[in-house]
Amino acid sequence: MKRSVIVDVTARLILPSALLFALHLLLSGHDRPGGGFVGGLVAGATIALIFVAGGMEDVRSVVPVRPWTILGGGLAVAASVATVPILLGNPVMDNWKFSIDLPLLGEAKISSALVFDIGVAAVVIGTIFMVFEAFGDEDPPEFRGEVRQGPGSGQRPEVES
Repeated sequence: MKRSVIVDVTARLILPSALLFALHLLLSGHDRPGGGFVGGLVAGATIALIFVAGGMEDVRSVVPVRPWTILGGGLAVAASVATVPILLGNPVMDNWKFSIDLPLLGEAKISSALVFDIGVAAVVIGTIFMVFEAFGDEDPPEFRGEVRQGPGSGQRPEVES
């Protein structure tokens, strides 16, 4: 695959700030617009840009964890937040929160909504990575210069007259 230097450099420059923005959306989403789904989409779009710039090898170098691990972990976190309160005799998705004092950052509030949003973001990111794994390993024959024959190839079969 031919690589564009402009797209490659732009993707590398945008990656840190776009992932930081995705983290901001994730962390502020339960109080303001955003959340796990939107933060996961922004992170997935950022990785999609890396995929466009450098292919599947670059995506794998940015994210060393397999996509089904991310998806499964996120699903387990989100399902746990939803079901653990039932085991404790509380309603489904019961809200809990607590505050911790971080040395340089000050007070941080953690709630069940934030933990649920983290799980949702992981599910979205894992799903996007799985799409890349399924469809992104190899260029289609049309892009490699090969011509396919047969049904669905867009070419008419030769007919003997």
